[in-house]
Amino acid sequence: MEERNLTLLTDLYQLTMMNGYLKKERKEEIAVFDVFFRQNGIITYSLACGLESVVDYILNLKFGEEEIDYLKSLNIFCDEFLTYLKNFKFTGDLYAVPEGTVVFPGEPILTIKAPIMQAQLVETAILNLVNFQTLIASKSAKISYAAKGDSVMEFGLRRAQAPDAGILGARAAVIGGCSSTSNVLAGKKFGIPVAGTHAHSWVMNFEDEYTAFKAYAEVYPNNTLLLVDTFDTLKSGVPNAIKVFNELKEKGYKPKGIRLDSGDLAYLSKKARQMMDDAGFTDTIICASGDLDEYSINSLKNQGAKINLWGVGTKLITSADMPALGGVYKLSAIIEDDGTETPKIKLSDNTAKITNPGFKNFARVYDDKTGKAEADFICLRSEKKVDTSKPLVLTHPTEKWKKITFTNYTVKYLQQDIIVGGKLVYNLPTLAEIKEYAKNELETFWDEYKRLDSPHVYKVDLSDKLYELKRQMLIDIRGE
Repeated sequence: MEERNLTLLTDLYQLTMMNGYLKKERKEEIAVFDVFFRQNGIITYSLACGLESVVDYILNLKFGEEEIDYLKSLNIFCDEFLTYLKNFKFTGDLYAVPEGTVVFPGEPILTIKAPIMQAQLVETAILNLVNFQTLIASKSAKISYAAKGDSVMEFGLRRAQAPDAGILGARAAVIGGCSSTSNVLAGKKFGIPVAGTHAHSWVMNFEDEYTAFKAYAEVYPNNTLLLVDTFDTLKSGVPNAIKVFNELKEKGYKPKGIRLDSGDLAYLSKKARQMMDDAGFTDTIICASGDLDEYSINSLKNQGAKINLWGVGTKLITSADMPALGGVYKLSAIIEDDGTETPKIKLSDNTAKITNPGFKNFARVYDDKTGKAEADFICLRSEKKVDTSKPLVLTHPTEKWKKITFTNYTVKYLQQDIIVGGKLVYNLPTLAEIKEYAKNELETFWDEYKRLDSPHVYKVDLSDKLYELKRQMLIDIRGE
């Protein structure tokens, strides 16, 4: 992995709390923090993403002279703390679901167990890396689902929120299902196939549209995909493209197709398809771009649009309908010197913001006959593993009269050991492996959970022991 020092990519209060823990002699206290996101009315499911970036960040944590000199200049940290930072290294544990795992609100997709000062420092950067990449991978998954097997190209670099977002966003988009990117640097960095055609400016640079198409075909005879909407799609663009295609065919080349970037894409694609079919180019493709997302693609599919390649940019790379995931990093337990776990809970007048206490994992229940995911449950790590030879009863986390029983089922615990004692113990998969894993993950869920309109609510419950722990802590703290 490429070394990159992001140690000061943090909020000031993380450092002031670290300084405070040191002065109050609590620096060795072991804390457990969970990363999860809450239900916000838009989220149905998400694809966990960003773990590789988190691992890279944690393994390269260090305070050099430049960082320490800057912190000293703020005049808010004691000398003992600045001296401590000189030898700072992450020595804790990281547990997480593999990238590409389907996750739901409330589930601990990543857990840090480390001395409190270390665990506090990494909060901001972890949220920065996981929130954005999970958001884009999830948006890509929904766009790819709407495309119903058609290839989707990620075209978002020019609209991304700065270079890092464009690069990591392209990677996340591929995990979610995109087949390629227009981002050349992302292609180089991650081995992503790069794709693209030409701009309207190419056509406008020549004396006429036919000459522009002909020139492009001469340069790229084996990859001639022509943008046909610069002037008039049906009266000029498609006829000129067909003329160039005929010339290519006579020379023994096979034209690739056309791209539509504006107008009524359903109508234009049908007309263009008919025109190209009538000219004998039945195997050419029609690519569409222009402010597309899963909803517009789904609509075009329902209208019978003759499009089989999609270029999606702005609404993917910015996740336009939900520009922030809202993932949080919450303390869930303190581990005492003797190994005793003291669970912690955050209370709120808003029930949805009351956290789940304890050092946790979560598991997925699959139906043995269909292989489909049926429900998840969050549990304490101290609990015994489920005995799948016996019926499993899951209870709604708040409405306890709602129960579901499984008999022929398999249980998969989802968090894995990633870093233990500051050392990487997990084999980071390739991007191609993550993409395939995500594809297989999504296929284990019924379409009812993935549909765009009124998706079925997937069950995420608490184990009985976690539910009772949470209930008792609420009683003890509130006196209820």
